[in-house]
Amino acid sequence: MNVFNNPLALNLTRRHFFRAGGFSLGATALANLQAADAPKGSKTGIDAALPETHFPAKCKNIIYLHMVGGPAQMDLYDYKPEMEKHYGEDLPESIRKGQRLTTMTSGQAKFPVAPSKYRFKQKGQCGMWMNDELLPYTAKMADDMVFIRSMNTEAINHEPAITYMQTGNQVTGRPCLGAWTSYGLGSLNQNLPTFVVMVAKPSNQEQVQAISARLWQSGYLPGEHAAVSFRAAGDPILFINNPPGVSPDVRRTTLDGLGKLNGITADELGDPETRTRMAQYEMAYRMQASVPELADINNESAKVLDTYGPDVKKPGSFANTVLTARRLVERGVRFVQVYHNNWDHHGNLTGRMPDQCKDVDQPCWALIQDLKRKGLFDSTLVIWGGEFGRTIYSQGGLTKTNYGRDHHPRCFTMWMAGGGSKGGTIYGETDDYSYNIVKDPVHIRDFHATVLHLMGIDHERFAYRYLGLDQKLTGVEKATVIKEMIG
Repeated sequence: MNVFNNPLALNLTRRHFFRAGGFSLGATALANLQAADAPKGSKTGIDAALPETHFPAKCKNIIYLHMVGGPAQMDLYDYKPEMEKHYGEDLPESIRKGQRLTTMTSGQAKFPVAPSKYRFKQKGQCGMWMNDELLPYTAKMADDMVFIRSMNTEAINHEPAITYMQTGNQVTGRPCLGAWTSYGLGSLNQNLPTFVVMVAKPSNQEQVQAISARLWQSGYLPGEHAAVSFRAAGDPILFINNPPGVSPDVRRTTLDGLGKLNGITADELGDPETRTRMAQYEMAYRMQASVPELADINNESAKVLDTYGPDVKKPGSFANTVLTARRLVERGVRFVQVYHNNWDHHGNLTGRMPDQCKDVDQPCWALIQDLKRKGLFDSTLVIWGGEFGRTIYSQGGLTKTNYGRDHHPRCFTMWMAGGGSKGGTIYGETDDYSYNIVKDPVHIRDFHATVLHLMGIDHERFAYRYLGLDQKLTGVEKATVIKEMIG
């Protein structure tokens, strides 16, 4: 029905309009007054949804290092010396408190306590107890890091857990943190994507966990905010180069023609995905010049390459990937996500953990030193962690030198460095079994709210209208910015 042909609508009086809309006008006026009083933020990038941040941002780039599978917190960062006294004992029911278990251990007759076999020492001025046997390089930068020992989630299996960690919801189809960052803050470089993802290849591939591109898609946000995936070997991006016999001029003419045709389709149908495709074609054309230079690490000095370790020139290695991540943020890529697999230690933990730590230890340290050298550390937030933790009890057989651990959502450890985070901070505590949180819990929602805050974004005011709702990364439940982690 055409509202302008409706006689009831045409009979609306001016007095009725102001009476019915009075509260709305008042709310609008109040919002304007509050906006005037609010502290001004900082300028954002190209095509940003937010012209400026809600308040001055402490970081403008993020490198998120996700350890796929869930690292065992009590073997790396959550020191539990009391467990030596309880070796092999059944985990008390008073500690488990009826917690849901996976089907991989729910049928066990016993849940034998497995103390960590690794050496822990206090490191840095902050006095963080950590595994310096397998993480000697990381141990050297304890005072640069925020250790969050009280992360927790409701998800107990990989797919919902990693989806929750990346998107703020266990159900797939929602935008990830990188996509939200791209949408809100926009691009810092027109010749490279705003959001890039890379999947590093672990040296040990005993139990590689499946991950999918759904983790780095844009969900209900416009399609251009999905990540561009860089390959581990060969050309970083497939089909970016012109095929044999096609000159740059021919490519340009072809794209111009496609752009006109897509423009006609977009005007007729109004499908935003058509506009996204047009933008992707143009980005691919610009990347033809920028990506080859980016991928060529041979122009890095020998000294820099040496800091990343012997695998830095091996395509797809974690060392090679994090060096590429530094080169990306140096050139204005807003968000870089790196996945490193094989942390799902259900068995043979002590046979695999040394390989995992060797892959990431020196390169993580080198990345922090490199960001400092480039003057990027204060503006780049580095995040390290998995989707959940591991159990103190052993899955299957237990010996003094080897054990396995099942999934554990109640507590796990992550760390951050740079980008306005407060280095040398140890936040949260768990019980003697590294099973339950006893002080300062940090839910995924709180973590996301804190990361957004570091980028100058108020998570309560950052939303996207979809299906009639104002959708947020942090969802509808209460999320708290952890001020103690912010420098």
